[in-house]
Amino acid sequence: MSDVTAIESFVKKYKGLKEEIAKVIVGQEDVVDQILISIFSGGHSLLIGVPGLAKTLMVNTIAQALGLDFKRIQFTPDLMPSDILGSEILDEDRRFKFVKGPIFANIILADEINRTPPKTQAALLEAMQERAVTVAGHQYKLALPYFVLATQNPIEQEGTYPLPEAQLDRFMFAINLEYPSFKEEVEVVKATTTDITKTVNPLFTAQEIIDFQNVIRRIPVADNVIEYAVTMVGKTRPNSEAAADLVKEYIDWGAGPRASQNLVLAAKTYAATKGKFSPDAEDIQAVATSILRHRIIRNYKAEAEGITDETVIKSLF
Repeated sequence: MSDVTAIESFVKKYKGLKEEIAKVIVGQEDVVDQILISIFSGGHSLLIGVPGLAKTLMVNTIAQALGLDFKRIQFTPDLMPSDILGSEILDEDRRFKFVKGPIFANIILADEINRTPPKTQAALLEAMQERAVTVAGHQYKLALPYFVLATQNPIEQEGTYPLPEAQLDRFMFAINLEYPSFKEEVEVVKATTTDITKTVNPLFTAQEIIDFQNVIRRIPVADNVIEYAVTMVGKTRPNSEAAADLVKEYIDWGAGPRASQNLVLAAKTYAATKGKFSPDAEDIQAVATSILRHRIIRNYKAEAEGITDETVIKSLF
């Protein structure tokens, strides 16, 4: 199959995938799109929102529609790294045997990740970057495709630990979840207060997802589009000559090179979902807010004057 045929096939299957997910998830189209773009780009996503917005149901539904193995880890203050990674135990023959933890699945939901201390949060770092975990000096490879979807409550809530910058940077997207509209909430209530259950059919195999990820990586990108992405990321750095005025005034730290990589990769996937064979500057802009919002650190002046991440990122366009 040529790459052109593969992209055309991807567009059809992607549309079917959205229809399957819509059987259970009402609205939230942008959120679903961003999660799927992240998966097909080989990245991870961080969902930020108050409890009760169907984050767990959304991930479970997406995992079913993709035909992938799904595990949920509830992060609590007393959770230990071994509860996530697994541990070695003595078997009946008095030999050490490794018992895999819940991290060994295709899709991991790290629920309320900021309710656990940094030591346990850090247990995910190697898995997210290397697709492997190391326990007692032995490295164990994780099955591909591998995707971490973490949810976090707003930082202002009680009993939360902010995620360190190194961990935040490993998430391709940070996605803000809003409350549903009145019409959507009516639909949710109608759908969830009867005894009717919707069946979600798996449309992909793990190998198909890996194949599409490889096709997307082969999509050509013009030099001027790559330069546009790198320039945009450079503008978020307050010490850079190219820094935007709003950045110099309100930002302490800007985005690193991983943001540039993610911008180009996500733009390729976004373009592919629209049936395009190469991304342009508009595709970069379409994914920029969710890729940059967790990589720029606002100063106290920005907090005091109500300058949001979105305001700063829009100024970069």
